Amino acid sequence: MTGKNDKSADDIGDRARRMKAARDDPGPSPLRGIGTFGMIGWSVAVPTVAGVFLGLWLDRAAPQTFSWTIALLLGGVVLGAFIAWNWIEREGDGK
Repeated sequence: MTGKNDKSADDIGDRARRMKAARDDPGPSPLRGIGTFGMIGWSVAVPTVAGVFLGLWLDRAAPQTFSWTIALLLGGVVLGAFIAWNWIEREGDGK
């Protein structure tokens, strides 16, 4: 009888180890991909929209020969791309 009980204990131990491994490393998830996509979108969108609003205000408050709106829109896109790039790099490293 002890042989059968030992096998059951081993089976339970193996199952517990597999469950712990699955919990510790869940693997890729479609929802995580959607979350990453959303985070990248917001990382680019927020600085871009902020640059446009600041540019519109500067066009009225301090007119120049160039368009503040276009300049800050491009600046917002570049800043957003830099933020998104850093965020992806950090996620890829697992930090």
